[in-house]
Order: sequence, then C-alpha cells, then structure tokens
Amino acid sequence: MTPETLSTCHARAFANSGRAWSAEEFATLLDSAFVFVLGDARAFLLARVIADEAEVLTLATDPDHRRKGLARVCLSAFEARARARGAITALLEVAEDNAPALALYRAAGYRETARRAGYYARNQGPKVAALILSKTLD
Repeated sequence: MTPETLSTCHARAFANSGRAWSAEEFATLLDSAFVFVLGDARAFLLARVIADEAEVLTLATDPDHRRKGLARVCLSAFEARARARGAITALLEVAEDNAPALALYRAAGYRETARRAGYYARNQGPKVAALILSKTLD
C-alpha cells in the first residue's frame, strides 16, 4: 500500500475524532525496518517491533467497510507477525471514547495498563484520555 492510500483510509476512519496522519508521515514511518503494515485500502494496521515489544501505531477501517471483521483480521495478523519477529508483548493506545476499538481489543485479550488523561483532542468537546493496553503474546 502506498502512503497516500494509508493516509486516505486514515483520514476517513478518524474524520470525527482528531487529526489524520499525512502521506508524508506514513512514508517516514514505513522507511523504518522495524515498521510494517498489514491489510488493504479498506482496513489496515501499522505497527513496529523493536526487541521483544510490538506496538500498534494505528489501526484504521474505512467507515464504508466497518462491521465486516477487517480490523479483527488485521489485529490477528499483527500478533502473528509480531511473534515471528520475536515480540513477547504487544501494546497499543486507544481513546477512551472509542467503544468499538475497545471492544475489539478487549475481546482479543488486551488489558489496560496505563492512562494518559486529556491526550486526544476532539473536533468538538473536551479532550479524552488515551488508554494504554497490552497483551502477552503466547
């Protein structure tokens, strides 16, 4: 996938919840040997593995393709790829008001380990906390 494709999907996925990432930001991230992307133009997951820790940098699903299990497929593929790269632990950050994402992550076995108050700005309304979730990769 091109950085432009990633940026377009990301902008659609996060249209109501803050700033979307630019194609240039995706290109910079993808230049790293530690970073990889899974999925397609409908839904993708961008992640990195450094040493024994894997991190979901972003998971985006185009609104026209939600509720089809695409994010779940991306998350499962991420965990498999992370394990193959030697990761023991996976972590991610999610806005506390993102109920669909929280349901996905909790169903996959992720648990809250920390909280950053007032981390995410919103187009309207107050900032919301970022929840740090983690999981041991078996």
